[in-house]
Amino acid sequence: MTLTITVSDEVRSLAPSFTHLAVEAHGLVNGPSDESSSALLDDATSRLVERLGGRAPHEDPRLAAWRGAYTAFGAKPSRTRNSAEALARRALTDAGLPRINRLVDLYNAISVAHLIPVGGEDTDRIRGAMRLVRATGQEPFPTAAGGAEVVEHPEPGEVVWCDDEAVTCRRWNWRQGTRTRLTEDSVNAVFLLEGLAPMTPGELVAAATELAESLEKMSPGARITLHPAA
Repeated sequence: MTLTITVSDEVRSLAPSFTHLAVEAHGLVNGPSDESSSALLDDATSRLVERLGGRAPHEDPRLAAWRGAYTAFGAKPSRTRNSAEALARRALTDAGLPRINRLVDLYNAISVAHLIPVGGEDTDRIRGAMRLVRATGQEPFPTAAGGAEVVEHPEPGEVVWCDDEAVTCRRWNWRQGTRTRLTEDSVNAVFLLEGLAPMTPGELVAAATELAESLEKMSPGARITLHPAA
């Protein structure tokens, strides 16, 4: 499948500085969290603490920009946090970052270390093009609640990632759906790194390059390609 990612004009008008970079990977080897993926998370937490210098995560300019973007489409950022801020807050608790699986641990580590939202999708489960749009409110969002599979719908005007079948992530990067998430059986994936000013394109590339290098170490022989935004 040819990877196609588009951003609607409505989203670009909402956040003119928004940019993204996709890391496409084939032939990955995933599995349960292990010592190496846990070490990546621990290192990312140390880098986060150094970066913040005692500030709260939302006081960092990168996360403050995301709060502004969330407010622009009607979300309450103190209640609905972007994925990078949510992870950073968890990293600073006694419980620390969750251990999910090797690939998820890896992209969560990049998110925390660079304070940018990063998501991972199983491309074998993506249907058609991936699009960042403002929802009509009618789109299905398959998820889980109370241990059962349910279908929700985004609010009208909400920024969502979707493919030809359904919404894959609500409120920009707040909550990923169950259908396309990376599991221990995933072998092909796309990792989306998202940036807003004051993050520069060069800083986004640096984060993506670190992610690609870590993927190569985790899965020797994997085919990895970086796709900057068009």
